[in-house]
Amino acid sequence: GKGIEFFEVREFEEGDDIRSIDWNVTARMGHPYVKTYLEERELTVYLLVDLSSSQDFGSFDKSKRNLSAYISALIAFSAIKNNDRVGLILFTDKIEKHLPPKKGKDHIMHILREILFFQPKGKGTDIKNVLNFFGKVCTKRAIVFLISDFFDSGFEKEAKILARKHDFIAIQTVDEREEDFELEGIVLAEDIESGEEFLVDFSSNFLREFYKNKINKFSDDLEKFFKSSKIDFLKINTKEEPFKALDNFFKERREKLKSLL
Repeated sequence: GKGIEFFEVREFEEGDDIRSIDWNVTARMGHPYVKTYLEERELTVYLLVDLSSSQDFGSFDKSKRNLSAYISALIAFSAIKNNDRVGLILFTDKIEKHLPPKKGKDHIMHILREILFFQPKGKGTDIKNVLNFFGKVCTKRAIVFLISDFFDSGFEKEAKILARKHDFIAIQTVDEREEDFELEGIVLAEDIESGEEFLVDFSSNFLREFYKNKINKFSDDLEKFFKSSKIDFLKINTKEEPFKALDNFFKERREKLKSLL
């Protein structure tokens, strides 16, 4: 028969066995859902990690890139405990590195070294490009973690397409100084990705509030887009403990799943 232990329900995909359809959940949701089992659950997990220059920004001793490595480590070691395969794509405004999915601790250590120490050629961010590349190299269903500060646009269509086939989770990395903005006076600012320098007068309360509101709106709009596209979204700040944030996130996911049953 099927697997030995029920694992989850997910949306029906082309090629699924119609005998696996959960008719109760299907009736409630209005479109087909199937049951999956632990025996079937040798999954592929993909980490899509942004290495653009803005990821090097950080307060004190932790950059957003360090945070991305920490998040990736927690996900990857959890995956190999479940005997899952883990793949990696590093990207900027180009594809920097691709490690196809494999199992084992040595492979995970290789992944983490690349995230921490790889020297990218590009400086900008092209999320549309990495999503298209991922769609070509991973043709079977996978759990995809897109880890980025999302300082980019124009990737919405590609994200929606991938979310129909894969379990897609977006993790936004944020530094506390990007949200708790305290600069004053005239500041020489630099766009980390383009290298352009410019003077900004932050002695104005209006300008400081304008910046804060713009940053908050950016994060809010990002979260709204992902949620409306049925893509799970999590924002993690460099001052947070990533383990706790991820643990709470996955507990909420499990509760959501139980509510469907």
